Amino acid sequence: MTYLLALDQGTSSSRSIVFNAQGQVVAQAQQELTQIYPQPGWVEHDPLEIWRTQLATAREVLAKAGIEAREVRALGITNQRETTVVWNRKTGAPIHNAIVWQDRRAEPTCVDLRARGLTPTVQAKTGLLVDAYFSGTKLKWILDHVPGARQQAENGELAFGTVDSWLIWQLTHGTVHATDVSNASRTMLFNVHSNQWDDELLQALDIPANLLPVIKPSSALFGEVSPDLLGAAIPIGGVAGDQQSALFGQACFKPGMVKNTYGTGCFMLMHTGHSFQTSTNGLITTSAAQTTAQPEFAMEGSVFVGGAVVQWLRDGLRAIPSSSEVQALAESVPDAGGVMVVPAFTGLGAPYWKPDARGTITGLSRGSTLAHIARAALESIAFQSAALLQAMSRDAVHAGGSAVAELRVDGGACVNDLLMQFQADLLGIAVVRPAVIETTALGAAYLAGLATGVYRSTDEISTLWQAERRFLPTLAPERAAELMEHWEHAVRQTVL
Repeated sequence: MTYLLALDQGTSSSRSIVFNAQGQVVAQAQQELTQIYPQPGWVEHDPLEIWRTQLATAREVLAKAGIEAREVRALGITNQRETTVVWNRKTGAPIHNAIVWQDRRAEPTCVDLRARGLTPTVQAKTGLLVDAYFSGTKLKWILDHVPGARQQAENGELAFGTVDSWLIWQLTHGTVHATDVSNASRTMLFNVHSNQWDDELLQALDIPANLLPVIKPSSALFGEVSPDLLGAAIPIGGVAGDQQSALFGQACFKPGMVKNTYGTGCFMLMHTGHSFQTSTNGLITTSAAQTTAQPEFAMEGSVFVGGAVVQWLRDGLRAIPSSSEVQALAESVPDAGGVMVVPAFTGLGAPYWKPDARGTITGLSRGSTLAHIARAALESIAFQSAALLQAMSRDAVHAGGSAVAELRVDGGACVNDLLMQFQADLLGIAVVRPAVIETTALGAAYLAGLATGVYRSTDEISTLWQAERRFLPTLAPERAAELMEHWEHAVRQTVL
């Protein structure tokens, strides 16, 4: 048997999954990750906990699979993307907690960049909008606020990386400082046309170039896992940010193919091939996972609070004792009874980009119950995703393509049949759930397999993709449009 090991370091947990060459899950292990909230709008992780939990799950999953590290052909890494880590090159010690992608503390830097007229430059070079979401502004905050950090950076004593770089550094005992194009494209420091760090952007954010990792294609040999960690030297052959990895794992290799991942947030990507398209509908352009040095692109829309709204129901409202019970509570009422939940807990992402928006519950009546709020919270995931897909379809048509005809889905919340059916109803197209929903980790495994000869091409990988269920729309288009108008009205009420 040929085995591939994927490390899936996400926002809420670290996971490791062993796949066979057919893309089937052999075993998996998972540990939750502590969320640190120093003040409203700030979100942090402990980088050492990220590493400890990731290593522990890698060891656990090999044991669960009943295999040894020498039987693993290659290792792939996928990760929460914009989360920012800075560490000392000599000691390997982080100089600050990781600043998580959801964190908004760098918004003042973004205000300054916009005031300096840099928005068109940033979008033209990176495909991104100026926003605190991206890593570059977080890195600047660390350099400006950690005592001595800027001087240490100038002296070449520090290393910056997104979580993939941090894990590669740890896995190779500090011998490799690298990232891939998909993670680099989320920093606001990377020119997606040349696949290189951009001097003008580094200067705009006052970031020394010596902090930055080497950039490789997503499918490439990054180094080897140190034998003392897992028991053998496993080649690291694939690295991709979680959403680009999921696009790859869903076998969305052709222009116009779209996937949506329902995780802590929701992330919709449409492959656009070698064509760099700029959105006129509030989306961003990003590098897709690349198997060669030639740039490939995707349009992306990001929802900041997707599945996290269920955690809020559990931990904030205490409406449910466990996340798995949300579907039963939501199904105990026939509809949301006019209630709308807009979970703008850290502002609104695409296609709205309202950093000052705050969460709202509207449409309450005397008859409203927790069940109605739970259903509205669940439906908010579908509403936000529908707004993304509509924007994406408009962009596709504007670029001379066709409106999106099918949505492939993955991530933890896609197992919720109520949510997936409502998503199909709002969109008026088929929503397709694959047989293997662990497509984020699967994408990393496929990338690693390509780099090490397990697979000959992406065409071979395409033949492995299989649908488990297709959700077809049952709602009249007029009713779906009416519901979307109610949603947009609720969104307008999130900013005072």
